[in-house]
Amino acid sequence: MCLIFFALNHHPNYDLILVANRDEFYSRPTASADYWTNRPDILAGRDLLDQTGNLPGTWLGMTKDGRMSMLTNYRDLRMLKSSAPSRGQLVTNYLAGNASAFDYLSEVQKNAQDYNGFNLIAGTVSKLYYYSNTSNGIQSLSPGIYGISNHLLETPWPKVTQGKEAFRKIVDQHNAIDPEQLVDFMKDGHRYEASQLPDTGVGLEREKMLSSIYITSEDYGTRCTTVILAKKNGEVLFLEKTFVPEAGLAQFSFNIGANGKKDL
Repeated sequence: MCLIFFALNHHPNYDLILVANRDEFYSRPTASADYWTNRPDILAGRDLLDQTGNLPGTWLGMTKDGRMSMLTNYRDLRMLKSSAPSRGQLVTNYLAGNASAFDYLSEVQKNAQDYNGFNLIAGTVSKLYYYSNTSNGIQSLSPGIYGISNHLLETPWPKVTQGKEAFRKIVDQHNAIDPEQLVDFMKDGHRYEASQLPDTGVGLEREKMLSSIYITSEDYGTRCTTVILAKKNGEVLFLEKTFVPEAGLAQFSFNIGANGKKDL
């Protein structure tokens, strides 16, 4: 997952409004969002490269009782560790466990330097915590609107600042949020000028390619957009629209009830 915008306890009718683009190599085997056969309480996409027998890794998911977690990679090729464990397991292990989000992130923190750089958000639809192994400490997120890509939370990369502004307009101007409107604004393919871009060690041409909200190239790009709308009455809509390698739409609705309000 490479670009996420979310409004937490900001809208009068929703605990959480979230939209996210997952950027990945087109050839990486992936299953679309669904309830997992061996853990039917978990709703998420799956990476299919894990041969260890563990539950598969994922980039974003939630459970029927309102636990949720998401991850973006922290991009800096100069810090890359070739033998680091899969970061997708960090999301799965929270969804499949029972620890509170703060306790879970505290455990992750103990071995965080074994992994390549990551940003990990965990909690519930009404209470979220943020941790990155490239910074210090676990942050309890206050009500507000947030954006994150492949640097730290709220780092003002152009696509984060511009996307956050567009997201805020949708959130603040509508009593009921249309998920398709969120998907549509995440299709923005505008690439920014070199002077506006960070240096993450991938070279200028690739920085330009990665600078847009919606990424396209021969072998890598935005594969899907996910929307989560969690109303204050417990109703949840989880929608995933896939673009590459095959177009598709997966949509799920359920009610988390009072359990989803707990600080898990």
